Amino acid sequence: MIKFSNVSLIYPNSTRTVLENLNLEISEGEMVLVIGPTGSGKSSLLRLINGLVPHHTGGILAGDVSVDGNSTQLVKPGGMAHLIGIVGQNPANGFVADTVEEELAFGMETLNLPNDVMRKRVEEVLDLLSLAPLRNRSIATLSGGEQQRVAIGSALVAHPKVLVLDEPTSALDPIAAEEVLSILHRLVHDLSLTVVIAEHKLERVIQFADRIVHINGEGVTSVGTPEQILMNSPIAPPIVHLARALGLKEIGVSVREMRRMTSGIREKEYDLAESIPSPTDNLIIEVKDLSVTYDGKHALKSVSSGIYGNEIIAIMGRNGAGKSSLLKSLAGISQVSSGSVTVSGLNPQHLKGKERRTTIGFIPQEPSDLLYGQSVKIECDQADKDNQIPSGTTEQILQQLVPGISANTHPRDLSEGQRLGLALSIVLSSNPAVLILDEPTRGLDYQAKKELTRTLIEFARATGKCVVLATHDVELVAELATRVMFLADGDIVADGSTLEVLLSSPAFAPQVSKVMSPLPWLKVSDVIAAIEAHQ
Repeated sequence: MIKFSNVSLIYPNSTRTVLENLNLEISEGEMVLVIGPTGSGKSSLLRLINGLVPHHTGGILAGDVSVDGNSTQLVKPGGMAHLIGIVGQNPANGFVADTVEEELAFGMETLNLPNDVMRKRVEEVLDLLSLAPLRNRSIATLSGGEQQRVAIGSALVAHPKVLVLDEPTSALDPIAAEEVLSILHRLVHDLSLTVVIAEHKLERVIQFADRIVHINGEGVTSVGTPEQILMNSPIAPPIVHLARALGLKEIGVSVREMRRMTSGIREKEYDLAESIPSPTDNLIIEVKDLSVTYDGKHALKSVSSGIYGNEIIAIMGRNGAGKSSLLKSLAGISQVSSGSVTVSGLNPQHLKGKERRTTIGFIPQEPSDLLYGQSVKIECDQADKDNQIPSGTTEQILQQLVPGISANTHPRDLSEGQRLGLALSIVLSSNPAVLILDEPTRGLDYQAKKELTRTLIEFARATGKCVVLATHDVELVAELATRVMFLADGDIVADGSTLEVLLSSPAFAPQVSKVMSPLPWLKVSDVIAAIEAHQ
């Protein structure tokens, strides 16, 4: 179905090739997973499939890419629209209509399909992706995860033979992600749809993949089964790291396989004392009876809570539960219907200029909203100047978070993960008292997440500081958070220690806890520490 023949790709002014002499054949009805570090070229490989690279992006391409016998050199992306559905990293960039139903119909209108066919397919996709309650909603009012499902639906309604998805689960809660991937898996097996996915959250998708294409960041690619690639790959989900740490001869790519391999370990008795970092007595954020309403619909309903120094609070919940609304209220950029929010004793809506930068650091779901310079260097230099810190400080923070970014690159040319790293570096350089992040791991690989975790823990341990983040990444929460607040329909339905809240919800439990249940371990280091203490 898809054939790469001696494909090499390099962009103008780049010092390295994105792909080097790639030969790959993807059969009809195969699900292929593309993995690699942030900025390694995964998105470029996906865009080669429908010709967006190099027709729209530029670049020097050697070799040939063909889909269903059509060479992308001879057929432009528009000529592939009936054959290939593509969902980009940022779904909002691809929307053209105002409402969900209109957006689903638009792609079929461009293909000139009959009205009765369009109506039938729209209804099918609304049901398939649980979008029926949102059919008349304005796309601008949807959460990031809801927009992602609409984008996937827009690609599916045209009944393409090939579906290309760039991080399709990055903004989805664990339940919605499982549903979407299960649907794709069913389409692959029932309709022989060919699916190519680039994804960082391997723990979600690995068990569905037939093969993996691993791009190492230097243009070199490896292709094989999940077991073959993950046996030695530095990029791997938690259960693979668990298998390595336990010295198992084989790795499992699903929780079921790993439970079978570790049954002997779970049968032993361990010291199960839990160690939770203690917050300070310093109340930094106070929320009292907070309500937020959009167009008569309650996003938050009389929410009350307090956040103290040294705490890292993870706000979790399904898409549309009110997480972003809560963060925007804490940051002072959302209109409050009733109730109050204070940060360090101040109303965040009244903060301006330097006082705002040093009190609250806020990174929205779309980090590009904070970037306006013409290059990475200009952004970093401006942050140094605004915050009156030594020149090069912001760039140094950036290189720690996401190494290897060229200072002359335009921020819009960075990958999603690299843009997030740049925005976070700019915010951290102002050394705010409170750091608020909305979906901070979109586009980040495991190494970048590890560095982000280290950075946020160090930040929270500084005197009188705290971190609040909304995320669907349960593995990040297990490594990072001291406390979890769970939202549902605008209400706080759970608020407690990370261990207590995550273990009480099978859907939001990390992989390691599922493997080791009923033992209360969330991450690989918990397992190893307990085993060593037992010996």
